[in-house]
Amino acid sequence: MTDILAGYFQDRPVAGLLLGLALVVFGVVGVRLSVVDFRSHLLPNRIVFPAYPLTGVLLGSAALLASDAGRTLTMVGGAAVLWLAYFLLRVVYPAGMGFGDVKLAGWLGLYLGFVGWGQLLWGTFAAFGLGALWGLVLILSRRGTLKSAIPFGPFMIAGAALVLAVPSLG
Repeated sequence: MTDILAGYFQDRPVAGLLLGLALVVFGVVGVRLSVVDFRSHLLPNRIVFPAYPLTGVLLGSAALLASDAGRTLTMVGGAAVLWLAYFLLRVVYPAGMGFGDVKLAGWLGLYLGFVGWGQLLWGTFAAFGLGALWGLVLILSRRGTLKSAIPFGPFMIAGAALVLAVPSLG
């Protein structure tokens, strides 16, 4: 995302500003959701739902102003694909995935889809990898078992953040 941001700022400063604001939204909403999920194992609708249109407008407007309409399509496609993938995981194994994670996946899909399909895939893999590492730490420290519930939202957000921050991933 940083390479896109630099290109937008250079060619279309207003588009760069909108993209920068979208990243601020990602940071603020992502940190807030991570804290809430770690504390309560919940991802509140009152935080997730307003993030969808705000992010969509910021990213979509940035892409359109930069004459990069293809990103708008991959953004929407990324949201739909990631939401559907997590929804199917929820259907197959309801005890392993909360519906808050499904809703969060769609929002993260806006960002990951915006940067590309490869990044969407890597962001998803990173989320599961980070979640698995956390589970392993809990088991090795005897603070958890294979049956322990862990909040997955923070790892979804961290995986997406990693991919957004490192352009070479994907």
